[in-house]
Amino acid sequence: MTSRERILTAISHKEPDRVPLDMGSTPSSGISAIAYNNLKKHLGITTGHTRIFDVVQQVVQPESEILDRFGVDVIDIGRVFNEQDSDWYDVTLVDGSTGQYPVWFRPEKQIDGSWLARDREGKVIAKMPNGASFFDQMVFPYQDDYPDDYTDLDRQMGKVLWSALVHSPWDHAGEPDFYDNLRSRVLKLRESTDKALMITCGCNLFEWGTFLRGMENFLMDIYTDEENVEALVEQLMIRHLATLEKVCAAVGDIADILRFGDDLGMNSGLFMAPEKYRKLFKPHHAKLNEFVHTHSHMKTLLHSCGSLYPIIPDLIDAGYDILNPVQTSAYQMDPMVLKREFGKDITFWGGGCNTRTVLNQSTPAEVYDYCRRMIEIFHKDGGFVFNQEHNILPDVPPENILAMYRAVADAGK
Repeated sequence: MTSRERILTAISHKEPDRVPLDMGSTPSSGISAIAYNNLKKHLGITTGHTRIFDVVQQVVQPESEILDRFGVDVIDIGRVFNEQDSDWYDVTLVDGSTGQYPVWFRPEKQIDGSWLARDREGKVIAKMPNGASFFDQMVFPYQDDYPDDYTDLDRQMGKVLWSALVHSPWDHAGEPDFYDNLRSRVLKLRESTDKALMITCGCNLFEWGTFLRGMENFLMDIYTDEENVEALVEQLMIRHLATLEKVCAAVGDIADILRFGDDLGMNSGLFMAPEKYRKLFKPHHAKLNEFVHTHSHMKTLLHSCGSLYPIIPDLIDAGYDILNPVQTSAYQMDPMVLKREFGKDITFWGGGCNTRTVLNQSTPAEVYDYCRRMIEIFHKDGGFVFNQEHNILPDVPPENILAMYRAVADAGK
C-alpha cells in the first residue's frame, strides 16, 4: 500500500498491510524542538533545520529525511508555506541547541531569562518562563464579563496566543490570495507525495470559551450562565462555519483529513457532566462534522485530551471519524475497553505510547514492549493509526523514541 492508502484503509476499519504511523501531522502529534535536536544528534544527522512551526508549544515540522527514515504515513499541509530559508531565523533554545522561528515571530527576552510575545497592537499576550519550553496565555479578553455584543469578537480572539501566534498555514491566512494559494500549493504537494494529507482547522468551542473567559470562569458559566455560554458558542459557530466553507472549497477534494480540536477531558474525568456536553456543545460539533462531510471527502479528527469515555458514543454520534490522542493514562481510558466498545465506530489515532510516565521515564526495552502491547490491542481489524499520546517533550531520551518506532516497524514483520 501507499501511505495514503494505508491511512485511509485504517480509517475505514480495515486492517492495512502494516501499522500506519504519524509523526507531526498535527500540533498535538509531533515532537518538541529540543527532543528533535537530541534525536538528530543521536542519529548522527548534522544537516537540515529544526524549524519550530508551532511557536506556542515549541513543536517542529519534521523534515522529509526523518519522516522517510521512520516510515511516517501522513503530513501536515501547512508545510507548503514558509518553505524558504529566508522565512526562518536561528534562535538558541533553553538547552543551548539551535532552532528556527518563522520570521514573523519575534519574542523579547527579559532580564530574568523569560520571553514575552506581543500581538500586533503591542500588547503582551504570552510568556515563556525562564527554563520552560512552552508559551503561556497572558490575556483572557472576557475574563471580567461577557460583552454586550460581539462586534469586537474577532479582535479579542486575536489577543489570545492560540490565534495570534498561530502555526502554518494559518499564519498566512490574512493574505488576500491565501485560499487560492493554499489550493495550488497543496495540489503540488499531493502530486509529489503518496502520504496522506492533514489540515488543522481547530474550530474549538469549549476551549475558546476558556481562552476568552478563563478556565475557572467558563467552567462555572456552564453551570450558572448557560445563556451567555450559548450566545458565545453561536458566535463562534458563525466564524467556524465560514472558515470551513473556504477550507472545503480550497482543499476539500485534496486533503484527506481535517483536524478539529476541543479538549474536553482531564486526567480524572470530563470537564463537565455528560449532560452538559450534550446540551451545550454536541449539537454544534455535529454541525461542524456534517458540513465537512457534506462539502468535502475529508475525514474528521477530533483532538481531545483526557478522560472521554462517557461521551465517546456522543462523539461518534456527532460524526467524528477519528479520535486523538487517546490518553490511555487518564481515568476510564483502558485501551482494551476502548477497542472493544468503540473500535468498530471510531479510529483511534494515538494511544501508542504513554507520554506521561513511559516514553520519558522507562528504558528503551520497556518502551518497546509497551508499544507492542498497544499495537496488539489497537491494530486488529483496522481503526488505528500509531502515535504517542500527544507531543514528544524535551525530557524524552532519543533512545526511547527509536525504541517506539522500532516497535511499530517490527509489528509489520
